[in-house]
Formats: sequence, structure tokens, C-alpha cells
Amino acid sequence: MALAAVLGGALLGSVDFLWIKYLPYAVGNLGNSSAVWAVAAFVFGCWVRSGRLRAAIGAAAGLVIAVPSYYVTAALVQGDDWAVLWAPTSLLWMCFGVLAGMLLGIAGVWTRGPGWRQVVGPALPAAVLFAEAGLEIRRIGEPDYGDDPVWDALIRIALGLLVLALAGRTNRQRALALVAALPLALAGLAAFLLAGFR
Repeated sequence: MALAAVLGGALLGSVDFLWIKYLPYAVGNLGNSSAVWAVAAFVFGCWVRSGRLRAAIGAAAGLVIAVPSYYVTAALVQGDDWAVLWAPTSLLWMCFGVLAGMLLGIAGVWTRGPGWRQVVGPALPAAVLFAEAGLEIRRIGEPDYGDDPVWDALIRIALGLLVLALAGRTNRQRALALVAALPLALAGLAAFLLAGFR
């Protein structure tokens, strides 16, 4: 499990940078999505399946490792400054990685759990995607963005629905998870705004 977390994190960071650099907009812009990284932590938790502590630690470690992996790839591919590796913003992203990794790693385990957990588990990653879609919707029409955020929002909403469809075991569970994801998305949007995302 530890090796999977390390390799998965290194791969996530590197592929994310290359995704942004080489894929066209709007698909390429998914690389700028913190929600996509959160979904990666959720997938890790689903893979672990049992042991919330193992899933939380492994997913958090993976997201923390993904941050320097991203910047190392940027330095190697396009000559970015190596000092970004220890910049305050990188450390802040690692802190976000710990929080998101622990929460979403556990959510992945909950998806296969009993009772309310099998509803809340898949609702959490969907809610993060929906919350990020809310950020994009707020940007529509702003001078720096124009209509581009429409596509970003639609892609994130579609991915949120896809997560629910794939993670849910029954249609009832999927429907309940969607209902649970909506208020969680509003809370997530508020958290994004409080954290300074605009």
C-alpha cells in the first residue's frame, strides 16, 4: 500500500502537469482542478477498501507527493524554477493534500461500507466536483474568463455524475448520494471561497 501511494502520487503529479501542457482546452484545464486530485484520493480509498486509517494515510501521502512531482516535471519539461518546490504555495498545496487525502481516502472506503456510509462515501467526491463547478459558474462573463467557464463547469458536473454512477452499487444508492452531494457541494463551495479560491 505504501508503494502504491508513493508511485500513485508521483504519477498523479507528473501526468497532471503533462495533461495541462499538452491537451487542448477545456479537457486540458482539468489538470488545474483540485477536485480531480481529490477524486484520485477517493479512488485510492476505494482500492484499499478496508482500513480507514490506511486509506486516509495512503491517500494523503499520495497527494502530498503529487505536489513536488508536479513541479519537478515542470522544471524538467519546460525549465521552471526549482525553487517552486519549497515555496510557501507548494507547502500550502501539500497541506490541502493532507486534508483532502484523508477525507476522500476514507470516503472511498465508506463507499463499500454499511448504512449511511455507502451514501456519503460517493457523495463526497461528487460534491467536490460540483463545488468546483460552482466556482466556474461564478466566473462566467468575467473579463478574464468570458464564456470559457461554461465548459469547465459542465465537465465537472458530468464527472461528478460519473463518479456517482460508477461508485454507487444500486440506483437507490446513487440517487441518495446525489441528494447528499448537493448540500455538501454548497458547503464545499463556501470552503473554496473562504480558502481564497475565486
